Amino acid sequence: MLCVRAATRTNTLALHSLPPPLRRNLRSPFSVRMSASASLPNQIIEHIVLFKAKADADPSAINTMLRNLNGLATLDSVLHISAGPIAHCRSSSLTFTHMLHSRYRSKSDLASYTDDPVHVGVVVNDVKPVVDDVMAVDWVADDFSGPVAVPPGAALRLSLLKLKEEAGESGKSEVLGVVRGIKDKFGLIEQLTVGENFSPARAKGFSIASIAVLKGAKELEALGAESEAANVEKDKVREFLDEVLVLDYGLPASVQAASL
Repeated sequence: MLCVRAATRTNTLALHSLPPPLRRNLRSPFSVRMSASASLPNQIIEHIVLFKAKADADPSAINTMLRNLNGLATLDSVLHISAGPIAHCRSSSLTFTHMLHSRYRSKSDLASYTDDPVHVGVVVNDVKPVVDDVMAVDWVADDFSGPVAVPPGAALRLSLLKLKEEAGESGKSEVLGVVRGIKDKFGLIEQLTVGENFSPARAKGFSIASIAVLKGAKELEALGAESEAANVEKDKVREFLDEVLVLDYGLPASVQAASL
């Protein structure tokens, strides 16, 4: 295991030493560190960033943004990362066009990623020029099980909940309990993480988040067809909710299909 980690780190350092154009050409659109292919116990950190591309943004500039965000998989702290267009965005007040999902072992690893000069450079040079709105949420996924790397071709359903001020701690606990129980009620969901956002500055007031991982677009569509059962669950906590944002995102089925 030490040899594998040493080799992985050596390859990462070698990749960083290349000029940026060559480095970008070697990056996989949804590559992950070798150690991330295994299951991790206990908990991970989920990190979501939502982007709204400018209406007049050059498509090639958006492609460059996505390619270089996916290229951040080479950073040592990143367990998994994937960035791409959002398939559906359901909200009464917000519209986003692209999403980044990444995972970390700890809050300190997330902080290392955030402060890394390579990440900062991508944000300054590739993200800010083409987007006019950004939202981000982070949460601790307790009792995590399954692979930390979301496989190619999988589909994600991200749900963000904004609680009413009067909901209080009891309302928040009830909402968290209902969301955590969703996996047992919908067999199509292969992995579900739920948690309370710990980075409120860019979350636009949304405080509870969940990601459901499904095998693919077909399963995501089938999940949407179970609207009656979903409404039963929503009704249990509707009185505590001020706003709900639901987004669907699909990972590319292969590196070739994802080339930008």
